[in-house]
Amino acid sequence: MREGNQSLVTEFILLGFSNLHEFQVILFMLFLVVYLVALIGNSLLVLVSTVDPSLQSPMYLFLRSLSLMDIGYTTVIIPKMLTNLLSKDKSISFGGCAAQMFLAFFFGPSECWILTTMAYDRQAAICDPLRYSLIMNRRFCLQLSLASWLAGIPVATVKTTLMFTLTFCGPNVINHFFCDSPPVLDLVCTDTFAVEIYSVTATVMVLMLPFGVIVVSYIRILVTILKMSSAEGRGKAFSTCSSHLIVVSLFFGPAGSTYFRVKASYSPETKKLLSLSYSVFTPMLNPLIYSLRNQEVKGALKRILGRKISSQDL
Repeated sequence: MREGNQSLVTEFILLGFSNLHEFQVILFMLFLVVYLVALIGNSLLVLVSTVDPSLQSPMYLFLRSLSLMDIGYTTVIIPKMLTNLLSKDKSISFGGCAAQMFLAFFFGPSECWILTTMAYDRQAAICDPLRYSLIMNRRFCLQLSLASWLAGIPVATVKTTLMFTLTFCGPNVINHFFCDSPPVLDLVCTDTFAVEIYSVTATVMVLMLPFGVIVVSYIRILVTILKMSSAEGRGKAFSTCSSHLIVVSLFFGPAGSTYFRVKASYSPETKKLLSLSYSVFTPMLNPLIYSLRNQEVKGALKRILGRKISSQDL
């Protein structure tokens, strides 16, 4: 058996949504709007949580990291997808595909762990409010945020290295809109056992383990809330967690269905829809969910926009 990268393939073709010939322009406009909303919304959240004095709690530090990750994640995927929708040349170089996969597997796991960190923060705030400021001190929060960012590096490095040291003999058509590992792995013409074993291990480490921690955190939160005597207190606690729960469901549900599955259990089109939901639409929805359901963020936005309008009037 040949070993190493003896590939006859020098580039790949990203099939994307080529089967929807008559909808290419419509899809381009749709994903362009999604990308702009994601960029503007997440950038506003980063700006507001950075400059407004009332948004300096741990929750907003983690939310700022989540927004930056969403900007990175969408930028890795959507611009190339937009180009391919309007271009006859849908190729991506061998190195470009490897780079896209590396960055996707950097931002994806990092986002899993920052969402886990946010769940732990909510648990500390609701279950141990008297010690909250001691537990979630500034130094510890910065360490948690940094650890979430770093979590994606080993996953992306090992995954991409294992994948692109295999042999690709052709065909070179990736039936997806970006260089995701399952459709790229389908093109390998040598033994893929090591990559498949690592993929399962990585899925457990970056999806199931964080999700398990989130579930445990919310079980503790639920038990604490049910013990509260005040209906107002219970309502406030549920409201505090609702935005995070929505985001967790939108991200982990489709991502888990994509990577924790029996091989060939989904059609290529179903896989694309699942990937779109967590890599494209969820990053767009995150700032909307956190701003529309959060009075502090809405208040900060009004103050910043109010100062901007006042300065223009002067």
